[in-house]
Amino acid sequence: MASEVDRFDVKNPALCPHLRWKGFFIDVEDDPSVPSMRSGHFWCVHTHNCLGPDRELAEPGECSSPERSCYGTGVVSRA
Repeated sequence: MASEVDRFDVKNPALCPHLRWKGFFIDVEDDPSVPSMRSGHFWCVHTHNCLGPDRELAEPGECSSPERSCYGTGVVSRA
């Protein structure tokens, strides 16, 4: 299981391009004097909810693995 830091790391270079969160739409520099806006609410562009097309949780720790069946495409092959 991923640590809390890894679980919510939105700066992970392997993050699926279809994961969204509130801060994704706010284009400002990080300011340590301002409290974090990280609410922990994430969603997938393909499903528009907290579960991805593979019915697994949509959050950075889960959406940073190219081995996930829907990673990068939103398509889930049912083999």
